[in-house]
Amino acid sequence: MVRGDDGWVHAQTARANWQDGAMATVAVIGLGGMGSRMAGRLLDAGHDLVVWNRTPQRASDLVARGAVAADSPADAARRADMVITMLSDPAALQDVAEGPQGILAGATASTTLVEMSTVGPAAVRRLAGMLPDGVGLLDAPVLGSVSEAESGSLRIFVGGPEPLVQRWMPVLGALGSPLHVGPLGAGAAAKLVANSTLFGVLAVLGEALALADGLGLPRDIAFEVLSGTPIGSQADRRRPAIESGQFPLRFALSLARKDVDLVVSAAESASVELPVAAAARQWVVAAQEAGLGDRDYSAVIAHITDTARSA
Repeated sequence: MVRGDDGWVHAQTARANWQDGAMATVAVIGLGGMGSRMAGRLLDAGHDLVVWNRTPQRASDLVARGAVAADSPADAARRADMVITMLSDPAALQDVAEGPQGILAGATASTTLVEMSTVGPAAVRRLAGMLPDGVGLLDAPVLGSVSEAESGSLRIFVGGPEPLVQRWMPVLGALGSPLHVGPLGAGAAAKLVANSTLFGVLAVLGEALALADGLGLPRDIAFEVLSGTPIGSQADRRRPAIESGQFPLRFALSLARKDVDLVVSAAESASVELPVAAAARQWVVAAQEAGLGDRDYSAVIAHITDTARSA
């Protein structure tokens, strides 16, 4: 398969490698902000789509566009060649994968399960240990939010055996740019590595602005100073939201709390000390406890600047 100079298999290349116009039947389990948009991309690419969501009403728009609504995760798996899960956390994955009506109950030797949620390596290991004989598994969490899901420009970290990865790269290419990062579990690990930087940058930016406030440096001067630093692009990008106090919802802070918990927990399991990540987590936890859980995760910056001087 042809890759870009950066190692990613970009969407147009991946789609071109879907030989002879062959299409797959893909089931998407979990139709929240991300899953619904990813499902729409698969429909647009010409794949047959089966959908299931705990709240059935969320499937209605996709069904109107041609998707088939399954009665259960097991029913969805029985109907599909590839089953994508896009869920909120490890507990949700366990709920839909296990049990008499779970994905694993309906999967067959021709099924490949592609876990695209951010659930961490431990959840992937649990799922792998429960697979029926012959069922394939890839872990392929994504970097990006709803706008990238809608435009098909997600970065996708794919873990799993090379032949299975190559088989499904063209379908994943409809969702963005896949990168094979290693064996099963490597995708989940790569996502935590990427996320660890996101929380750290927000904490550093918030603390830098809090320091400027404390030292009497005007905000416009502070932003000019920060523009020449390693976090300059983030400061410039987030300046309008910080100045207006309006943080457009792309990724809820409550979900960010789950992700940063996964980072810290995975580090502890690997006997890796991450004091910076632990400190960033404290800010996320504090912002959630202050009632910001349903706001965008970048609102943690406002929480830091509002509270750092009295902390």
